[in-house]
Formats: sequence, structure tokens, C-alpha cells
Amino acid sequence: MSANTTWITDITEENFESGVVKQSEQTPVLIDFWAPWCGPCQQLTPILEKLLEEYQGKFHLAKINIDEQQGLAAAFQVQSIPTVVAFLNGQPVDHFQGILPEETLKEWIGRLIPSPAQILLQEGQDVEEEDPGLAEAKYREAFHLEPDNDVLKLRIAAVLAKQSRFEECATIINELEARGFLEPEAEQIKSQLELQAAADEAGGVEEARATLAADPENATLKIALADALAIANKHGEALEICLSIIEQDKTGAGVEAKDTALKIFDVLGPQSTLASTYRKKLATLLY
Repeated sequence: MSANTTWITDITEENFESGVVKQSEQTPVLIDFWAPWCGPCQQLTPILEKLLEEYQGKFHLAKINIDEQQGLAAAFQVQSIPTVVAFLNGQPVDHFQGILPEETLKEWIGRLIPSPAQILLQEGQDVEEEDPGLAEAKYREAFHLEPDNDVLKLRIAAVLAKQSRFEECATIINELEARGFLEPEAEQIKSQLELQAAADEAGGVEEARATLAADPENATLKIALADALAIANKHGEALEICLSIIEQDKTGAGVEAKDTALKIFDVLGPQSTLASTYRKKLATLLY
């Protein structure tokens, strides 16, 4: 049985961008360089079409006749045919020449096609910012399929933090840390959780301000206010408090103030201009 022709495109220089580059952002695309006079090409074609039907459009087949599209053949430096080039996300990622046995070819194609868990992961990432609850459901479904996938654990932790479910989030971060390391995003979430716990203990910004007003020289209370300010997204004020403590006492309360400042830097992320500015100020104070 021939494959569904909607999954097969005859490619020219005019439709290469849409038929290969753009299409490969949706599904893997296999470019089949061939010619009518090529006997091995005639043997490979039915195998590719059979697998295309079997995979039900999970990849697309782009046919390039090298006699008619010599420019494309030259661009890909095709020396012999058949040559098959795999495209993913707009880029060539693998290729082979000649004919592969059907099972070998099936395995080769299978490595290009995202697993159900990978598809769910991508779907979750697409909605994570606007709907963390839906993203969580996608990630948990994917995690059920791949329970050893640390990327999925991290994504679940991230959406739990977005939903203020800090205890559940902390459990996952602790599991990830037990490996002996944390990814930068996991470090960021850990710092957020620690700041959140300290802010909760301080009772929030207003309560922390009132408590400090009763004992304005108390460095511990100043740090508690900085924690609360950080969670309230008043990062600049929080960092000013930390640096003022460090300036007065580098080895006592300044150690805890530095720790709080570093956590705020983590939460702000490496691209933050505010974090960069205050890192320089902190370095000037310390060194």
C-alpha cells in the first residue's frame, strides 16, 4: 500500500523552505535524494513509504530528484544516491547513503521521532507560563511514562513553585539534590523556596518592617525583612539591606546577609541587570 501522499512532498528550490525547514519544526523530515534511473533508489522508496504509513505521518518524506534539482544536490554535497538526510527543527541532524535493511531503517527513524513523553513535555512547556496547572498535568502524565526522567521532575517542581505548592516542590528539589548536583534552574527554585520559608517566618513585609522598627539595629531582623522583600519582588530594596549589613559586619551577620543576597541573585537569574549590578557591589565590598 502506498503511503498517504499528504506526508510526501516533491521538493524544489522554491518550496524547500516550507517543505523541509518549516515542516521539520513540526515533524522530522527525511530528504530522499534520488533519480529515476537509480535502481537502489527504486528499492528504497517502497521501504520508506511503508514506514511512513506505519508511523502515520510522524515524519514527512521530502523527495528531491537530483537531475531536476542539481542546485539542492550540490548544496548538500550529494556524491551518490540514494542519500537520505534527516531534518529536525530546521537543521540537518543525520544522514545515510545507500540502502539500509528495513529494521535498521526503522530504528534510525525511531530515534528521530519524539517519544510520547517528549511530546507531552513539549505540550507542557508550551502552556507552562499561562496555565501551570495544565502544564503540571502534562508533565505528570509524561513522568508516568518515564519515571526516571529528571527533566520532567524539574519541570514538575517549577510548576509547583508557580502554584505556591512549596512543600511538594521542596520534596522534588531534595530528590534531585540527592544526586549530588542541581541544574541552574533547580538551584534557582531551591533559593526561592529558602527565601519563601524565611519570609513566611518573618510574617511578610509589613510585619517584618514593624518588628524591625521596634529594634532597628538588629541585623537578624533586617535580614528577615530582606527575605520578605525578596519574595514580594522588591529585590532592589532587599539587596540594599543585605549590602548595608555586610558593609558593617563581614564576618558576623554579614555572612547570613551574603547568603540571602546570593539566593536573590539565583532567583533573579543570570540575565538580570539588577543582579549583575549588585554582584559588582557585593564583590567590591568583599574584596
